[in-house]
Amino acid sequence: MIGRLSGILLEKNPPQILVDCQGVGYEVNVLMSTFYNLPGLNEKVALLTHLVVREDAHILFGFGTQEERNVFKELVKISGIGARTALSILSGMSVADLAQAITLQEAGRLTKVPGIGKKTAERLLLELKGKLGADIGAGAAAVSDTSSDVLNALLALGYSDKEAMLALKQVPAGSSVSDGIKHALKALSKG
Repeated sequence: MIGRLSGILLEKNPPQILVDCQGVGYEVNVLMSTFYNLPGLNEKVALLTHLVVREDAHILFGFGTQEERNVFKELVKISGIGARTALSILSGMSVADLAQAITLQEAGRLTKVPGIGKKTAERLLLELKGKLGADIGAGAAAVSDTSSDVLNALLALGYSDKEAMLALKQVPAGSSVSDGIKHALKALSKG
């Protein structure tokens, strides 16, 4: 398994790049977030990688962070989610956005990614619930249950998804559910 590449960046053709590693050129598919953070041509580049072996091809995927690679690996474990779909998901939304969508069980955010329908989004939410939050960092995981409860309370009170999400951003981290609802309602009354 090829876990990391370090070499000279020769070509950039989104989403694929060509990296020269001591005379051997590796074609690597990268996330758009990784692509935008690449150095210029003929400069040194280092990427974490994941090799996907299929009957008809060996495809190398590159990542700028360990977090992105870990989430990619979780995505490709899901039945019906191939490497290209996983690349599309992580190019369409950040790891933090994906984790939040899973924590709050928001299929609508996932269906905005090209190639992800309602059933696939629901399967992603089901399969990744509990897996992704643990990898994303303790801070997000600790607040996630409270945020979800506050969001559900606002939706039950008749606020739209958009209003509830904007109000949720005004809730201080570490708030209890009741304090979170109070802060969110204050934010909504000012808006």
